[in-house]
Amino acid sequence: MQYRNGQRLPPDAVGVPARLSVNPRARRLSIRIDGRAGEAVLVAPSERGLAQAVAFARTKAGWMRQRLAERPEGSPLEPGAAIPLFGRDTRLVATGGAGAARLIDAPDGPVIQSGGEGEAFSRRVENLIKRLARQVLVERTEHHLRTLGQRPVKVSIADTRSRWGSCSPHNRSIRYSWRVIMAPPAVADYLAAHEVAHLVHADHSPAYWAVVQTLVGDHRPFRKWLRENGPALHAVGR
Repeated sequence: MQYRNGQRLPPDAVGVPARLSVNPRARRLSIRIDGRAGEAVLVAPSERGLAQAVAFARTKAGWMRQRLAERPEGSPLEPGAAIPLFGRDTRLVATGGAGAARLIDAPDGPVIQSGGEGEAFSRRVENLIKRLARQVLVERTEHHLRTLGQRPVKVSIADTRSRWGSCSPHNRSIRYSWRVIMAPPAVADYLAAHEVAHLVHADHSPAYWAVVQTLVGDHRPFRKWLRENGPALHAVGR
């Protein structure tokens, strides 16, 4: 069977719903769980390797089923809920009317107050979080660019499923998932350093990680935090 990048496989192909992905930077076959989409992502360095990725996934069917079963349930953006923001639990409070969402420091912790009802409330809260994400990630990106003596880049904010961030050195653009702003500030700072470092080295070679280390020190705790807590961040607003 001919497999192609982006192709989705039915559950009976590898034991769970799955999507094929080609990543030229990958050094080996790998499997990633996309909790938001409820599927496994089978990654190969080239399209020719996708058949091997499928065969590899068939040997990991039990593991994939378990990981998908463990993914967090959705956490809607609704009044009374609490979400992480800058690593702190933040309560969502309805104010009535149609006012925009705003973040305030209350005596018992941070609160997002917003007007609107139903989807309108959720949309206002999400828009606020995205604005905060842009502010912080642009600032940290510019900081790391100055440290490395790099020219400015175009920064965009998205809701990506497969990556927390991506860098295109050829057109000097960096894209971030707004959801990383829910993580502790040091994790968001690491992500900015991770993407800026790709302007120096487009791969994940030892030389690349050495650049990251000059920017944030030991990067392993931040990567571990995202692996362990990422699914919960992707569940917010679902």
